[in-house]
Amino acid sequence: MDQGVNATTSGGEVRIHQTRRLPDFLQSVNLKYVKLGYHYLISNLLTLCIIPLIAVTLIELSQMDVDDIRQLWLHLQYNLVSIVICSAILVFGLTVYVTNRPRPVYLVDYACYKAPDHLKAPSSRFMDHSRLTGDFDDSSLEFQRKILERSGLGDETYVPEAMHYVPPRPSMAAAREEAEQVMYGALENLFSNTNVNPKDIGVLVVNCSLFNPTPSLSAMIVNKYKLRGNIRSFNLGGMGCSAGVIAVDLAKDMLQVHRETYAVVVSTENITQNWYFGNKKSMLIPNCLFRVGGAAVLLSNKSKDRSRAKYKLVHVVRTHRGADDKAFRCVYQEQDDAGKTGVSLSKELMAIAGDALKTNITTLGPLVLPISEQLLFFATLVLRKFFKAKRKPYIPDFKLAFDHFCIHAGGRAVIDELEKNLQLSLTHVEASRMALHRFGNTSSSSIWYELAYIEAKGRMFKGNRVWQIAFGSGFKCNSAVWEALRNVKPSHNGPWEDCIDRYPVKFVD
Repeated sequence: MDQGVNATTSGGEVRIHQTRRLPDFLQSVNLKYVKLGYHYLISNLLTLCIIPLIAVTLIELSQMDVDDIRQLWLHLQYNLVSIVICSAILVFGLTVYVTNRPRPVYLVDYACYKAPDHLKAPSSRFMDHSRLTGDFDDSSLEFQRKILERSGLGDETYVPEAMHYVPPRPSMAAAREEAEQVMYGALENLFSNTNVNPKDIGVLVVNCSLFNPTPSLSAMIVNKYKLRGNIRSFNLGGMGCSAGVIAVDLAKDMLQVHRETYAVVVSTENITQNWYFGNKKSMLIPNCLFRVGGAAVLLSNKSKDRSRAKYKLVHVVRTHRGADDKAFRCVYQEQDDAGKTGVSLSKELMAIAGDALKTNITTLGPLVLPISEQLLFFATLVLRKFFKAKRKPYIPDFKLAFDHFCIHAGGRAVIDELEKNLQLSLTHVEASRMALHRFGNTSSSSIWYELAYIEAKGRMFKGNRVWQIAFGSGFKCNSAVWEALRNVKPSHNGPWEDCIDRYPVKFVD
């Protein structure tokens, strides 16, 4: 087959297909299987070395006669003191290890908030409302229209009640109402599915970046559900879209200290008082991407909960690039020249996110990658650093470490960039793209809508590993790794329950 370009048409859509030379194709296939064979060889190297050793030992034992066995027993009797001392040291070491090892943290269940249908905001309605408010000039309206077209958002995402009025009615009361609907909606669903009494919750962590009233959001939950007086409650603000992983990390640390208890993590964002009504382009983008959403997660350190839990927390890796001025200001809440408040997104955001991701996976890689990938990475690094070889940096194959990827649905560009850099397939990024299409950018809770999508599709099996990746202001890149403890089915009243059959949708550029 010669290299060339073929054009096909389907329903008026033109797609260009570039063919490849047959030898090139065969070479790529051969390299694929060579790498796969290398991976299996290195991964099972210890087993392959131990088997001959065991075989030799068994052969030697089979050739021993009764006198040899008697001599061995007498030798052990004369060294009884040494055996007792070694046994005591071994028992002491095991005791210290068992009492000081990290307690496993189980994810019993989680729930994602789904807003009522009357809060849906199709693109056409969104643009009509933007025109009718009278706050945006023609250039800003056209800019918003283009962003919506390229955003990857569908027509069923939600905006808060206050934004459906003309003109909009943002207020503290309306913002509180949005927060209550989202947080209580997710929590009611969580408590119903898990049959957990709110009084049994020992740790509560709430994260919401832009809305931080007094009393706090965590205090609102304590008041609503009459949680116990000695609860350890935390309210995280201003930490951006990656705060959900930070909240899980904080809850994990608390569960290492407090025995036999539950921790609840509530992740959300509040739009009502944070809509931008100016004409600065970099501050208009959040209006087009951010939508209503939230999630409540139940964590436990009780051994009895392992049998009913969905996942076990394996790793949390956090990266903070705030020491760099450009990274610090790439997502920045400020006022424009007209005094209108909004969140400005820098043009360098994707490059900064890429650097943060590299730093994060440098730490995460040794924890999760098979030794075969680590050896390849190290060998490439040595060749480039010490022998000045002109080789591209080796990108580890994270598909060997993870079965599923939940990439923060910050926007279409974010997902595309990670798909390219991590060499993921369309299936690996499907959950992120579909969550963005159906619910929009729901900030820190987006990774839970994506996990719910994978479950709803029936793709989560026992032993599968999930990588949740989130980016946030500061600038931060945070990762959480979970392992499925069983074949996971979607929970009742899940966010995809009434629409999963319509997904995945097809995107046409």
